[in-house]
Amino acid sequence: MAKSPDLFEGAPAPSKGYTAKDIEVLEGLEPVRRRPGMYIGGTDEHALHHLAAEILDNAMDEAVAGHATRIEIDLKPDDVLTVRDNGRGIPVDPHPKFKNKSALEVIMTTLHAGGKFGGKVYDTSGGLHGVGASVVNALSEWMEVEVCRDHRAFRMRFARGHAAGKLKDAGAVNRRGTVVSFKPDEQIFGKSVHFSPRALYRMARSKAYLFRGVEIRWSCAPEILKGDGGTPAEETLKFPGGIVDFLNSEIEGRAAVTSRNFYGRSENRDGKGAVEWAVSWVPEADPFLHSYCNTIPTTQGGTHEQGFRNALTKALRAYGERANNRKAALVAPDDVMEAACAVLSIFIREPEFQGQTKEKLSTPDAQRLVENVVRDHFDHWLAEHPPEADKLLAFIVDQAEERLRRKQDREVSRKTATRKLRLPGKLADCSRDNASGTEIFLVEGDSAGGSAKQARDRATQAVLPLRGKILNVASAATGKLEQNQELANLVQALGCGTGARYRDEELRYERVIIMTDADVDGAHIASLLLTFFYREMPDLITNGHLHLALPPLYRLTQGSKIVYARDDAHREQLLKTTFKPGAKIEVSRFKGLGEMMPNQLKETTMKPGMRTLERVEIADGEREETASLVERLMGKKPELRFQFIQENARFVGEVDV
Repeated sequence: MAKSPDLFEGAPAPSKGYTAKDIEVLEGLEPVRRRPGMYIGGTDEHALHHLAAEILDNAMDEAVAGHATRIEIDLKPDDVLTVRDNGRGIPVDPHPKFKNKSALEVIMTTLHAGGKFGGKVYDTSGGLHGVGASVVNALSEWMEVEVCRDHRAFRMRFARGHAAGKLKDAGAVNRRGTVVSFKPDEQIFGKSVHFSPRALYRMARSKAYLFRGVEIRWSCAPEILKGDGGTPAEETLKFPGGIVDFLNSEIEGRAAVTSRNFYGRSENRDGKGAVEWAVSWVPEADPFLHSYCNTIPTTQGGTHEQGFRNALTKALRAYGERANNRKAALVAPDDVMEAACAVLSIFIREPEFQGQTKEKLSTPDAQRLVENVVRDHFDHWLAEHPPEADKLLAFIVDQAEERLRRKQDREVSRKTATRKLRLPGKLADCSRDNASGTEIFLVEGDSAGGSAKQARDRATQAVLPLRGKILNVASAATGKLEQNQELANLVQALGCGTGARYRDEELRYERVIIMTDADVDGAHIASLLLTFFYREMPDLITNGHLHLALPPLYRLTQGSKIVYARDDAHREQLLKTTFKPGAKIEVSRFKGLGEMMPNQLKETTMKPGMRTLERVEIADGEREETASLVERLMGKKPELRFQFIQENARFVGEVDV
């Protein structure tokens, strides 16, 4: 019998540098500090606010369980956050498994320790994995916890996840509850990441909307609010109407398809869970569906959202069939949600989320629960309000027909789309048929447009000259926006629609590049275009399509050597580092793109590989601040702009003109 070959024959010898000593075992909370992204999604501002959410969620669980009626959240300087509740207080008696440690110390220093696993202490809760408070402790420079139980107060301090001292009996008190104060660790988050008062305030307000039985008291040190005119220093948040009040605040002042919202709630029966919802169809607003599970925001949706969409769609189709409306069969969930502004909140036992950050619900039973409850109520609502139901059905059918028309028009060729623009002398389109690898340059005026058209790559680069400064959409009425020809030309050239009708897959170019003069007027025009895209096509920014070109302001020449400078600072840097000392250097300033020769514009600003582009992005943790800044600087209230100028005038130095 032939000998079988050795599986290891010819393999390299085992490495002597890799032994059991190299296997590291992380204990306690050290895994959290080593890999914070596994627990809170990263170390940016969004992740930082996740720490606040974990502590606030624990207080909310006490309220939802019926043991707390008041929660206080207080932001102090240096990012010190305090959350108080008047609930039962964390247990402080010795833990049966760790008899030398109190239950409080076990909860704060041990992963997967808590009272939310068995379902005996909390019927529903946002905390499920037993890692929330301990993760916050691990990622904090310090944390202090005060517990008031049985008329006595107990305090304990922690440092970077470890107990910094023993549990102390602070004496008799006439109150109950838990107070948690902590300071996020700069070693983890860095010195540039800070709590946003606006984000924390909105978080607290949303919790108050979601559970109408709780009062949340918000406070923030006034010095932290400088530059944030929209966030109060103190406010008591309590909303008897619950999420109906939430929806009304989001769509305030906008006309809806129906005169009444569809809202309702079902109590937790037979342990299946409770559902509460409110929805209105508002064509003037950008649609949204804010969903929550056990007061946790599920920003990426999940099974409960799917059940909600199914319920609304099936009920509308059934109503259409009863009304002999044959077009009702065309209705799809996307048509129903096209102009829907909705809030959905559910409370269920032991929900399943995707990941520790709990942004998406995956519990299968949640879809059936929401679909059955909402479908039943919506059937009754439609039957009880025929005029409202007829208006809503007609509107949704129009949405379905529009969707089908868009599908038919999607195959229209680029040349046909160009003819529709009626801009043969304005838009110089590229010849490539599909959007991949193509880009459109938005330039100011025909002069710059002429240079850009000569400098472009005709196969992949299109040029659209815009006449002067476009409309400021942040301060203009809707009617003005619709009548503005320059913006209409721009929207038609891009082909993707605006607002709720924006379709990224229909965008005719991969990159949209704002290319304006490198001066104050150019910056103003770029700001107006950025405002337009931010307000009317936010997904264009979110999906990474929008860019800023960086044309030079100066040309520096010494003999045959030519370099370009973007601005004054860059010019001074080049004068010091690029040229020989004492040599005569000719410095010329470009008055605009139209003054540049096409080959200069191509080499400095338009040719891939030689140019510099800045992609326009909004970090997740900066969305609230961005919205506030756009409203202050570009909105309808000039007094906010005046205030901004007063606050920031000291930062402006002398300008070389």
